[in-house]
Amino acid sequence: MSGTKRPEGIEIDTARIAVPGVSASTATEKTPFEHSTDTDDVLAKMQQSLAKIPIAAATGSRVRDKGSSSDDYAALLTVSRAINSTLVLDDILKIVMEQAIELLRAERGFLMMLEEDGKLCVRSAHNFRKDSVDTTEDFRISRTVARQVAETGEPVYTSNAQEDQRFADNKSILELNLRSILCVPLKTKDRLIGVCYLDNRVATRPFVRDDLYLFNLLAEQASIAIENAKLYRDLESLKIYNESIVEQTPAGIIVLDEDLRVLTFNNMAENIFREPEVDWTAEQLAVQRVRFTDLIPAPDRIWWEDTLDLVRETQQTQVKDPYYHNTSSKEKVLSVKISTLNGIEGESPKLIVMAEDITEKAILQKYVIISEKLVAKAESAAAIGHELNNYLALISQHAELLPIYLERKQLDKMPGSCQGILDNIDKMKRFTDGLMDFSRMETELVEYDIRYLIEDQLFSLKPHQKFARTKFECKFDSNLPVIRVDVGQIQQVLLNLFNNAIEAIETIKSRRSKITIAVRHNTQHGNIEIMVSDNGPGMPEEVREKLFEPHFTTKTGGHGLGLYNCKKIIENHGGQMIVESKPGKGTTFTVRLPVTNKFASFDS
Repeated sequence: MSGTKRPEGIEIDTARIAVPGVSASTATEKTPFEHSTDTDDVLAKMQQSLAKIPIAAATGSRVRDKGSSSDDYAALLTVSRAINSTLVLDDILKIVMEQAIELLRAERGFLMMLEEDGKLCVRSAHNFRKDSVDTTEDFRISRTVARQVAETGEPVYTSNAQEDQRFADNKSILELNLRSILCVPLKTKDRLIGVCYLDNRVATRPFVRDDLYLFNLLAEQASIAIENAKLYRDLESLKIYNESIVEQTPAGIIVLDEDLRVLTFNNMAENIFREPEVDWTAEQLAVQRVRFTDLIPAPDRIWWEDTLDLVRETQQTQVKDPYYHNTSSKEKVLSVKISTLNGIEGESPKLIVMAEDITEKAILQKYVIISEKLVAKAESAAAIGHELNNYLALISQHAELLPIYLERKQLDKMPGSCQGILDNIDKMKRFTDGLMDFSRMETELVEYDIRYLIEDQLFSLKPHQKFARTKFECKFDSNLPVIRVDVGQIQQVLLNLFNNAIEAIETIKSRRSKITIAVRHNTQHGNIEIMVSDNGPGMPEEVREKLFEPHFTTKTGGHGLGLYNCKKIIENHGGQMIVESKPGKGTTFTVRLPVTNKFASFDS
């Protein structure tokens, strides 16, 4: 209440008047604006209202002298105009009480509003001097009268409450020495919103019956003004709330009229589209109704005009992500969405532009791509190093055998080791030639006996110290056909499997290594199956499921590319590679190679 202290007493939080049967929800309904400023309309409304007001029987009730009613109506009209001169609720409440006390010559007046919890709370209290009432003694009123009016919705009038039998048991009336009382409901469309109360403690100034008519008419006008003020306050709150959302949203929001002139331009939109050397604000754009396209740099203006026109004509949303916005100082990357915004009925649809600055996001994505490329290069380098190490391991094995053969004078075995060195050097050369030509590692296919391929591989491994204590057991079908394979790559796969098996078995120190190689011809599926089994510790399911993923390893210092590359080699041959393993029961790798083969190039 502007300039007025809220009085203490029965209506303030600690002691408000509870109204039985009045629910809190009744205070939340809304009604349209019903301002009336035309004199004839107001007077007509007064006459209609007079016919509806019941006359409350009361001791000593009197009627005003004839001829005073026109003056009262004129005064009431003046009061009505004063009430409707503002939409500020506290101002209206103050005006109502001040004018009511002056018009009806009351000693005190109180206006109580019905709160959401169904209780009456004093919102305005004044005395005959038009001063606000703020003392506990001055504030005391008859709760019974206020509660009765709120419950029944009917006005209460008495010219002498001390002798009125209706209030004979009312202690507050006797204690306060109240004489005449007027109390009327404040209602809009038969919905109670509060009560208005006047009283006199002076016997020489009693209210007369006609005062009730005037007070009730004043209450009707006040009710409409109060409800309109509430609606206006709610609309203002909603407007502020919506504006706050628009201003605080991380995206730029621009609303344009049919001529592409700015209606709304939030702060984020200003940050996005405002040039450093241009002096304007979002508020100025909306006030001056600047065309939005005039804010766009000339090279991009045609795109904006065409796109905005397209959205307006087709009513279809257009999205541009990313949109590169060139300013005089730097380039911004935006995500732009343009759509129609339906306004009030009868008005042309508006256009709404939502623009989000995703420059940092775009830069981050570029860094992510660069990082991914670097990681890919690192993975390729690791894969290349792994393959070369395998070739070098075979060369090293043969090289270690040469001085042994020489020392033992087993010269007949030396040519085989020398040839093994030369063969692996040739394989390394083919591998590196492919890398230098920026081409994929190609598969050199030849028709080969898979049994001879495996036996030759085992022959070259047995002299190696790592496999000295390993027992190899081979089982071959008798009807194995010749297949087309890259001998070096298949031997590389087998070498990886043998190495892994040995390393796994060595974790069980009391167990001697045993590797079983079984090869069979599956005529039903048209392939050859090579099964490499070990008597190692096996592996749990969670390890087995990740075994062929790049960089997954269970070895200390391992790089996790061996089995990944093996699987790619077999798939490049048009085959499959699977693994079966259970803890404590060893591991079996199965390589399936098609008998009739169509090959794809191997992507290293």
